Amino acid sequence: MPSFDIACKVDLQTLDNAVNTVKKEIINRFDFRGSPVEVTLDKKAFVVHLEVESEMKMKQLIDVLISRSMKQGIDPSAFNFDKDAYPSGKVIKKEVPVQNGLEQADAKKIVKFIKDAGLKVQAQIMDDVVRVTGKKIDDLQSVIQALKTSDIKLPLTFINMK
Repeated sequence: MPSFDIACKVDLQTLDNAVNTVKKEIINRFDFRGSPVEVTLDKKAFVVHLEVESEMKMKQLIDVLISRSMKQGIDPSAFNFDKDAYPSGKVIKKEVPVQNGLEQADAKKIVKFIKDAGLKVQAQIMDDVVRVTGKKIDDLQSVIQALKTSDIKLPLTFINMK
């Protein structure tokens, strides 16, 4: 029986490339010249650390991060900007976690969405992925299309199509 997996993962190398392009652009921008700006990626925890001197520059840095990551193929919803920036001395710091893996609640939403769509497929949760199986590949492709057009705010990737 054909199947595929629904995951919510960001490629670490792609994320590293996006962070490096952000650093290069910030060095070349006139409005950031002479001000302390630091962008680092914690590869183990999947967290981007941002450090600037003012709230306005933090917003600009976030815009640059989103635009450069989109050009690298990373969905902007992979970044969690919910945490507020906090002052630390003369600078403002912000930690931006990157979505890596489906949480149990999100996986349940996806399974419920697939079951409510009324398609002839079975969906089951396997750790941090959702496995979808069906008799026809066309049914699986319709599940992918339905999820792409849904209002689920997750950067879903569809892998292991067999």
